[in-house]
Amino acid sequence: MAISYNKLWKLLIDRKISAAELRKQADIAPNTMTRIRKEQEVTMQVLCRICAVLDVDFGDIIEFIPDEPHIKK
Repeated sequence: MAISYNKLWKLLIDRKISAAELRKQADIAPNTMTRIRKEQEVTMQVLCRICAVLDVDFGDIIEFIPDEPHIKK
């Protein structure tokens, strides 16, 4: 399974907010922003701070990508 942050990047572009500005406003460490850029997992606390700064919900900034499609029986 994987997490995609594409929704976050699109939202930042739409709102004309730079990644550096988000990092400052949400008090995110530089290495955590690197993890987000590399599509790696971050803590729920970080996601909550991003959501609070942008006034959005989790589904507005991340997307779950399953490894393989599940077959329904």
